[in-house]
This record gives sequence, C-alpha cells and structure tokens, in this order.
Amino acid sequence: MVALRYQDGTLVVSGLPADTFADALPEAARPDFRWDDRVGAARGPAFHYAALVRSLHAEGRPFDDGARGWERLPLRPRAAREPRAYQREAVAAWTGAGGRGAVVLPTGAGKTFVAELCIAAVGRPALIVAPTLDLVAQWHTRLSAAFGVEVGLIGGGEHRLGPLTVSTYDSAALHLGRYGDRFGLIVWDEAHHLPAPAALAAARGCLAPYQLGLTATWERPDGRELLLDELLGGVVYRRGIPELAGEFLAPYDSVQLRVTLGPDERERYTRARATFRDFCASHGVRLGGPQGWGAFLRAAARSAEGRAAHRAYREYRGIAHGTEQKLDLLCGILASEKGRRALIFAHDNATAYRVSRELLVPCITHRTDVKERQALLAAFSDGSLPVLATSQVLNEGVDLPEAEVAIVLSGTGTVREHVQRLGRVLRPGHGKRAVLYELVAADTTEEHTSARRRDHEAWKG
Repeated sequence: MVALRYQDGTLVVSGLPADTFADALPEAARPDFRWDDRVGAARGPAFHYAALVRSLHAEGRPFDDGARGWERLPLRPRAAREPRAYQREAVAAWTGAGGRGAVVLPTGAGKTFVAELCIAAVGRPALIVAPTLDLVAQWHTRLSAAFGVEVGLIGGGEHRLGPLTVSTYDSAALHLGRYGDRFGLIVWDEAHHLPAPAALAAARGCLAPYQLGLTATWERPDGRELLLDELLGGVVYRRGIPELAGEFLAPYDSVQLRVTLGPDERERYTRARATFRDFCASHGVRLGGPQGWGAFLRAAARSAEGRAAHRAYREYRGIAHGTEQKLDLLCGILASEKGRRALIFAHDNATAYRVSRELLVPCITHRTDVKERQALLAAFSDGSLPVLATSQVLNEGVDLPEAEVAIVLSGTGTVREHVQRLGRVLRPGHGKRAVLYELVAADTTEEHTSARRRDHEAWKG
C-alpha cells in the first residue's frame, strides 16, 4: 500500500517500485521527486501533497496518509457581519478554484475579512503569514476577536502554535520545515512578497492543500509572480481602486506638482549627472537592462573613478529628491490641508529626517524603535500629531484609517510603492475625500520615474 509521511519540508511516498515510482505521481510533480535510497521511498517537495492525494483518490488506490498533521477545525465567526458583494464574489471565486489562488483588492477594501470568510469556509487549522510585525499584531488581534480561539504567534520573540497561527515571512522561512504538516490552509498576506527565494522555498515545504494570497499589487517588476502559479495558483479575483472608490473606498484626487531646481541646485545636478553618465558610457554599462545597476556597482568598485561616479549618482538623486523648492511647496500644502491627517513620504531616510528637522514634525523610519513607533502612530490616529514624515516603512503593513492626505516627495519608479502610498489614505470615512500629492523635480530623472510609477489604473482616466 502507498504510504505518505512528512519530513522536514518534504513528502515521502513509500510503497512504490523504485524503477517506476514516477508513474504513480501526478505529471506536474514527477520532475520534483527523487528516489531516496536511505528510506527506500520517493521524496519531493511537500506542496505536491494535495495533487498526489487527489490523484490517488481518482485512481481508487488505497493509501495510508501519515503525512497530514491536522484535523477539521469547526470555526464560526463570533459576530454576524454581512460581506460586501465583491467580498462574497471573491470568496466564491476562491472556493470555486478549489481553495487556491490570489485575491487582489485595494488597500482598505477588506482583504482581512475575505480571509476570515475563507478560513471559516474550509474549516482547517490555518497559518497566516505577513511581512511585518505590525501586520502580524493586527492579524492576531483581528482573528482573536473574530473567532474567539487561541491564536498562535511566531515572530518578534514569540513562538507558540494555535489552531490559527500568525507568523512573519522571515519566521515562516525559518520554521515551516518543522510545522509544514500542521496547517490545512495558509494565507499569504501581501502575497507579492512570496516570490522571494527564502519565502518560496519555505512555501514549497508545506502540505496545506488550501492556499490564499492577498495583495493590492500582484504583479512584480521582475515577473516572479509567475512562479506562484503552481504553488499558490494565479489570480482568481481582482477589483481595482477606480471600481471601489467613492462607494467602498474614499473618493480621491491625485495632484502632480512640478518644481524647478534653483540655479545652484541645477548646476550641481548637471555636473553630478554628467560624471555618472560619462563613467557608464566609458565602461559600457547599460542601465536599462535587468542587470544594469549590478553591472554599474561592479564596475564602480574597481577604481577611484568608479567610486566618484557612485557618489555623483547619490548626489544628483539627492538634489532631485530633496530640493529646497519641494520643501517650500510642502509647507504650502500642509498649510492648505491644515486640520487633516497627512503622511509625508520620502525615498530615503536622509530626506525624511530633513523634513522632520526643518518642519518640526515626527518621523518614522526603520530605525524607530517599536515603542516610539507605536506611540507616534497612536498620536497620529487620535489627532494629537496630525502629520508624520516617513521613508518607506509605512508603505505597507500599517492600518491608518484616519490618514487623509499623502504627500510623495520622492520614491522609486515601481507601481507597487505608489499604489501602496495611495492606499494609505483610501480607508473610507464620513465625508472624507482623500488626496495624494506628488512632487516632481522638473527636467530631472524624476520625471521618468514618476511616469513609470503612475502606469496604473488609479492614475488613468
């Protein structure tokens, strides 16, 4: 008889002939399995468990399932809450796809509630994986209140399992080899993080037949979301910001403001940019390709000229990101939006700290300790500190429904980051109309960066 067992992130299949074992496996799983002479059985990644079990059932072949370490878990939400129409559609699409796939909804559209409905629908122990400790804490609070069961926690110095357990991606990568047989459902929050090599390797070591990805921004610049088709499934449901704004999300305006560099700034920008471009041209570095930046860093590390080119790159970027004209305009925006909660986004810590010093507003970066960060966010929420400056740490992983104004001083060219920053102010509120201001230094590389990050339906039409 075929027997299945789980071991350190792998599925061990015994009871098959060594020379023909692959014939008994689903076709998609065959390349991943090898014969292990140490145990006299076939061994492969655990995520093939569901497909193998379905195949054995379809063939009417008896088997001993010693791999699965969970039982059914009856869960009933403690409070009745009527889902919105699109939330019902999302759950129906996911269950119709066999409990596998990604749901793409904007920030503020209630992805967490969709997950709660899916958890209740499948009735299995579930692991929820989130990228930050802030999000882990939010999930822990939300699930405890929703289901009234003990919720486990892995990460941030905690390590305890429950019928529902929440973990960071980093902790999941470390521990799923041990616990990959404990959960029938895994919810990947901010699922665009899942294609990272460590997370992907950990996910392949899980038996869970049910997989739910949640994100507002599924596509990645590197295209690695395609790696999730076999593991997680593709997108099964999607609704965009324009579809939900005004009814389920706050209506919003997007205002792009161009500023001109001062004469001294323009001279320094032009000189530094020329130094950088001349070095790239003389060393055959093409920055447009996927390996362009890496090629530049390798070339720059070999000589004093290269290190000067790298300093020049940082200089001209810094001038565009933090020009005096932007700070003057920022003061005017804050004055015009007085009385509303505003988040100021910068690309780098130096600019965020400069805004904090010159405008006397608090600042949150990755260096801000947990207690100070929590205190600042609480003060922002209650209105005692209505303005916060930040670099990139508030792009995701924090729920600030009171935020009404986002001011982007600088950022990357990725659509994801820009959508995330817009999403911070889209939580609906009575009479609320959100606004995102984007400040762009004219006649600099920021114009190209801005065009790239605005290539999204939220800024079209």
